[in-house]
Amino acid sequence: MATASKKYNKWIVILSIAIPLAVAILFGVKIDVKLPVFLPPIYASLNAFTAVLLMVAFWAIKNKKVALHEKLMKTAIIFSVLFLVLYMAYHMTSDSTKFGGEGFIKNVYFVILISHIILSVAVIPFVLITFVRAITNQVELHKKIAHFTFPLWLYVAVSGVVVYVMISPYY
Repeated sequence: MATASKKYNKWIVILSIAIPLAVAILFGVKIDVKLPVFLPPIYASLNAFTAVLLMVAFWAIKNKKVALHEKLMKTAIIFSVLFLVLYMAYHMTSDSTKFGGEGFIKNVYFVILISHIILSVAVIPFVLITFVRAITNQVELHKKIAHFTFPLWLYVAVSGVVVYVMISPYY
């Protein structure tokens, strides 16, 4: 079974490097287009839905509802990809918003923001490896890495919502 996942390893490495690199590059690209909707509440909602999906998927697998768990996890991946696309679309068409809080709350905001950014990059290979181990039926290896992937991914999803809520008064 381990050989079944080896064909995916190249893609895991490529995507784990290409996604953060593309985000970093595209963050500097500005397109003069006015979007018909204000994206931050939409992509923050996708993060919130992802967090809920992750928690329900955790419940499902703990209750031996494997098929439900699988559907929920695939949906969480789709929501995360949609989040990334909308996040990039917003930042390519809008100026970044500066946090306007001061003092202690500003420090809290930046701790959450910086940890969110770092872990959002770090979680990519974890999600991909966990997913590959699931689709290649390496259940025990899947469980082992899922113990790390789940809290990381949940933190990234929840902290993304917290960052949005904290910065939303300054849009």
